[in-house]
Amino acid sequence: MAEVTATKTGRHYTVAEAGNLEALEKKEFIAETLGFTGMQVSLNRAVPGQSSPYLHAHRQHEELYLFLAGTGEFQVDGEVLAVKPGTMIRVAPDGRRAWRNNSDSDLLFIVVQANVGTLTGQDGIRLDGDPAWG
Repeated sequence: MAEVTATKTGRHYTVAEAGNLEALEKKEFIAETLGFTGMQVSLNRAVPGQSSPYLHAHRQHEELYLFLAGTGEFQVDGEVLAVKPGTMIRVAPDGRRAWRNNSDSDLLFIVVQANVGTLTGQDGIRLDGDPAWG
């Protein structure tokens, strides 16, 4: 079973390891382990034939689904979309969504949730100095 554990914490970071995602037995939420304060992230593995048990939406969170391995289908607002490695789907809070693995291999995906309307644009700043390897 894959279990997410923090392996190192510094002043401004936390490192965690999940091991082999194909060993996930259930959805793993990682916000608490990594100390997120503005988003929720889950690691997901759906075995062949597995699907969402119900449609769902959110009150405030938009979601990003990042499909890493396998194939399946994603339903949003009644439309069914094929998913494969590299497929990315953003769903607004009110979007009625569900997924299913209709293939014969595992479907691996990451879901990121954040409060809708809070993105403030480009936030990165360039700092003096070079990376340790450069």
